[in-house]
Amino acid sequence: MTRLKLAASLLALMTAAPALAQTTPGVSVVSATTPTARGGANGVVVLRNPADPRKSVIAATGELGGLEIYDLNGQRTAAVPGGEVYAVDAREDGARALVVALDRQAGRLRVFGRDYATGQIVAVDARPIQLGFSGEGVCLHRSARDGALYAFVMGREGQLDQWLLYPTTDGQIDGRVLRRLRLSSEAKYCVADDASGALYVAQEAVGVWRYDADPEADPAPTLIDANRLGRIAGEVAGLAVINGGAGANYLVAANADAGDYNVYDRSADDRFVGAFRVTANGAPAIESPSGLFGLRAPVGASLPGGALLIADDRKAGGNSKVVSWADVAAALKLPLGEDAPPVAKSRVALTQATMETEPVGHDGDAADDPAIWVHPTDPAKSAIIATDKKGGMLVYDLSGKRLQYLADGKMNNVDLRGGFKLGGKTVTLVAASDRTHKAVALYTIDPETRLLTSVADGIQATGLSDPYGLCLYRDRKGGTFAFISDPEGLVRQFQLSDNGAGKVVARAVRDVRFDTQTEGCVADDETGALYVAEEDVALWKLSADAKAGSAKTAIARVADNPALKDDLEGVGLYAQPNGKGYLVVSSQGNNTYAVFRREGANAYVGSFAVTANGSNGVDGVSETDGLDVSSASVGAGLEAGAFVAQDGRNISPPEAQNFKLVPWAEIAAKLGLK
Repeated sequence: MTRLKLAASLLALMTAAPALAQTTPGVSVVSATTPTARGGANGVVVLRNPADPRKSVIAATGELGGLEIYDLNGQRTAAVPGGEVYAVDAREDGARALVVALDRQAGRLRVFGRDYATGQIVAVDARPIQLGFSGEGVCLHRSARDGALYAFVMGREGQLDQWLLYPTTDGQIDGRVLRRLRLSSEAKYCVADDASGALYVAQEAVGVWRYDADPEADPAPTLIDANRLGRIAGEVAGLAVINGGAGANYLVAANADAGDYNVYDRSADDRFVGAFRVTANGAPAIESPSGLFGLRAPVGASLPGGALLIADDRKAGGNSKVVSWADVAAALKLPLGEDAPPVAKSRVALTQATMETEPVGHDGDAADDPAIWVHPTDPAKSAIIATDKKGGMLVYDLSGKRLQYLADGKMNNVDLRGGFKLGGKTVTLVAASDRTHKAVALYTIDPETRLLTSVADGIQATGLSDPYGLCLYRDRKGGTFAFISDPEGLVRQFQLSDNGAGKVVARAVRDVRFDTQTEGCVADDETGALYVAEEDVALWKLSADAKAGSAKTAIARVADNPALKDDLEGVGLYAQPNGKGYLVVSSQGNNTYAVFRREGANAYVGSFAVTANGSNGVDGVSETDGLDVSSASVGAGLEAGAFVAQDGRNISPPEAQNFKLVPWAEIAAKLGLK
């Protein structure tokens, strides 16, 4: 966040809402647990039994006493050893509750499962999930998009690591770090809302931030409230979300130095709506709040409107207090909402990558566009040719190993075509948009070595202000053409020819203008159609014939299709016999890929996303610029072809951008395609 934006956020906090009333309403404690066995009360959670809420239990941290279990009356019923348990969170997981505890002594996460039917709680971590630091806090998020479970772990030095927790084949839980965020100071408390995907983090000496919990999302936070300058007197001592549905979705922050609990309306961009105090017989009931947990669903007869639990780390007799959320809502005159608002299920098909390439050699926005080259006799020796728009051309094998790098200039997009006649031989021609020389770069690939060789007859200037998008086309007469775009909306068509001396020349033959910037494009050699993505507007279809005019048809507009979110970027063609197949378009704004039929009016058939693969450690794909797809077999496991996409955020581990591969068979199965 820039200093200007931060200043504006602080000004809004100080002026947007009226000051607290002189009399802050009090809410009485409904019940309390017995004190922890060995001192310390740093976190608490309700393990709600969805089949019979009366059988729910409370799990609280007991530091060296491990994880302590209490019934709803507050009586301790069990304790599970766990080192020095300092923070805890939980989520439903089928027939069990998954409980994740932070063991500061061992610097690890511990995962427990509590069977709803038997009440038994056992360790289910497949191996020690080591953090690399001691840890200060943890919270969980269950993604509504793909059901993935994430743990956010905070440390004393400002660490904020996002872990993917995934099941192994035997039902245990393993973990991998997917994203590492850095804070300027320590944070102890966080909470995530599964329905919206919002993550809230309380950073010491600063305030409360809101992030997007999706590991592939932009990591830029929004400031919700600030210490001393906003409505927080000192440091926040706990966060909780109470989700009662639209109009009754709240964030609660323990404003410990003021003795209050601030409430923010999540349905109104986290606007402050009031504060309350927790009392017992009219006196303050909480000595040292050290963690909150909230839920709107009913828990037992005394808590029909849900509950707020507060870990009280008092010097003597640390325990957890329970407050009725219905009492809080009544005291602040807030809507109570629904018991259990449904979480909207994503309609996007979810796939996982089986391979990722080595990163490109430049940091930042560098990797851009891939093309799949199919070996003529041995599919397993196929390759991925790709661009580094900060330096040159790359070739990878199907394991992701880099075979070649040519520092030939800032190459943006790449495409290829076989059957090109050059110097008396039939070759595969590879073309790329060269932004350094404002030209089209031209290569052939050697089937034996899989290495590129330049075959351009000198610099083949395009006459464009900035050669950007590129795709190739081979017409039925055997002519090969390149379409190259610039940021002003001009698409120029070039014919590529042998100069008679074994080199290739490019000659401009047609211009087509669009209103705004285009980049991604693909030509269908069989049907003679050209598809061009105008980034903020639509996917267009027009003739690829050099003698055709500029007439075009929008087959999908961003404004009309909810599945599309600008920018529209890469476009690929999965060609099947008899004109069948599919078009794939990168919908960069929502990290998905829209699929359209190749035939007829190019009807939309669905969208898919590429999510993290815990078993092989390949993270998901986001902010895709370029992509390619092939229906040809490219080896074992890829007999039905492959999809390859540029990953704009290569987060696990944090490295320069790269390219990731998904078997087409998985995409087809998830979308129900033939």
